[in-house]
Amino acid sequence: MHLLRTLCEIAAPSGHEAPLTEFLLNYIHQHAPGWRVQPQVLAGDDLQDCIILVFGQPRTAVFAHIDSIGYTVRYGRQLVRIGGPAAEHGARLVGRDGQGNIECTLTVDEETGALGYDFTRDIERGTELTYHCDFRETDEAVQSCYLDNRLGVWTALRLCETLEHGIVAFSCWEEHGGGSVKYLAKRIYEQYQVRQALVCDITWVTEGVHAGQGCAISLRDSLIPRRSYVERIRRIAAASGIPHQLEVEGSGGSDGKELQHGAQPWDWCFVGAPEDHVHTPDELVHKADIDSMLRLYQVLMREL
Repeated sequence: MHLLRTLCEIAAPSGHEAPLTEFLLNYIHQHAPGWRVQPQVLAGDDLQDCIILVFGQPRTAVFAHIDSIGYTVRYGRQLVRIGGPAAEHGARLVGRDGQGNIECTLTVDEETGALGYDFTRDIERGTELTYHCDFRETDEAVQSCYLDNRLGVWTALRLCETLEHGIVAFSCWEEHGGGSVKYLAKRIYEQYQVRQALVCDITWVTEGVHAGQGCAISLRDSLIPRRSYVERIRRIAAASGIPHQLEVEGSGGSDGKELQHGAQPWDWCFVGAPEDHVHTPDELVHKADIDSMLRLYQVLMREL
């Protein structure tokens, strides 16, 4: 869990993913020589802060978004949401502006719901604030801010260790409307003729998806993936014997939205561990679901 903790501690809200991109490129450079197959690494200005790793003769691409939720300082000690954080009065926020490091508290007006901060001075406008990372681990679970989606990034990196054929794409902006997957999907489709995808992200514990009972395969959210592709994934998962659950929701979304709305004929399916206390500093995921998620991705990328 040391790698997961490190990922959670790196501030990378939507639009400012560069610090995590730099960490990932350094990690890949350091660890790729020990992976089963050496990937082609695509990164740079034409991909903004995204990264594409190409292994062998790819048939399937994994998309994992590297950004997180947070807040932007406005005027008069006001804050604006980045994505959809569950703002709770008194939450610890951290950041840095031209005057130095910041550790402040989130304020929520009881009457209006307006967001602000409590700090010893005014923070420079445009400064990004993220949750203070308090990473906790027990025998059964891990709890921290930003498990969504640093756990998806962790899974993708661990998948790289044994992946022989496939593409791993680290995307940006997912928490705040998306935008990067469209050009990633176009590049991957045109250059490698790959058009089937797995969305490596974190879903929610609900009345039908329970913690500790395995990774969730989403049959639908606000969008509906092509049924024949999802059924292939279900058959592979059932044959593997790996614990998993089926999710059916009428709202929410992921990088799959951009794949379905894009100009190329992509098949996609969301596969991810469920978490509790979503978009708070205390996101909670069971280790059994983490294990299920990684093992299921290893099988799916081999069999699809």
